Amino acid sequence: MTNSMKKANISILAVAFVVSVFTIPQLSVALTSETVVNALASDSNPATAAAAAKLDKKQFRGVKVSVENGIATLNGTVDLYEYKADAEKRVRRAIGVIAVRNLIDVAGPSIPDRELQEKLQEKLTYDRVGYGNTFNAISLTVESGVVTLGGHARTDVDKDSAFALVATQPGVKEVIEEIDVDPVSMLDDHTRIAVARAIYGYPSLKRYSIDPAKPIRISVQNGHVELYGIVDSRADKDVAFMQANAVPGVFSVNNYLQIAGQFDETQK
Repeated sequence: MTNSMKKANISILAVAFVVSVFTIPQLSVALTSETVVNALASDSNPATAAAAAKLDKKQFRGVKVSVENGIATLNGTVDLYEYKADAEKRVRRAIGVIAVRNLIDVAGPSIPDRELQEKLQEKLTYDRVGYGNTFNAISLTVESGVVTLGGHARTDVDKDSAFALVATQPGVKEVIEEIDVDPVSMLDDHTRIAVARAIYGYPSLKRYSIDPAKPIRISVQNGHVELYGIVDSRADKDVAFMQANAVPGVFSVNNYLQIAGQFDETQK
């Protein structure tokens, strides 16, 4: 073999060596990276990923979610109860989630129960003014930051409005919603109007229609009437009862009106 041919072979071998040195590690790295990605993908829980995607909002930055056997568990903190309730609603819609365990804590300020109840009660009394709030009789109590809503609402919209009002109030740690929505009935609607006219049309009771936040509230369920609110005297309470009871089509009247400065009384 000539010297020129030997040199050519040596050059080819050198080039092949250089290519192998730079190519093999790159292939190795690529294969390793792909293996890691595939391994991670195989270990991930699609339901957890779907639930986490539902919480991709800044108000949920302190919330973590995990899903096991279709049950999503929520942990962490939020600033308002509204966010806690919303997080649960969002996660329930995630693919692969059949139930939610909501362990989120509501942070925010700690407000004394009495102060919190006064704030909420004032807001609630003016809620839905102009939308027939005379026919809502929603009660509210607060204990250790936990708000319980009860009583009656004329419609689901009225109930949801009361809940939203409470849920967005700083200091509320939990909301127990026990509001009953009155049955949908054209007869009951006519009865509500007739009872309102009978009560507010009576001379001594007209003044209770002046302040829309403090009316004599009228709830009707299948012809049965319930009266709520605060009146100035026993005479006003009795007159309201008699006026409601005299309306045609009324089957019964439960008089839950309270007299200002006195304990709750019930008259049937």
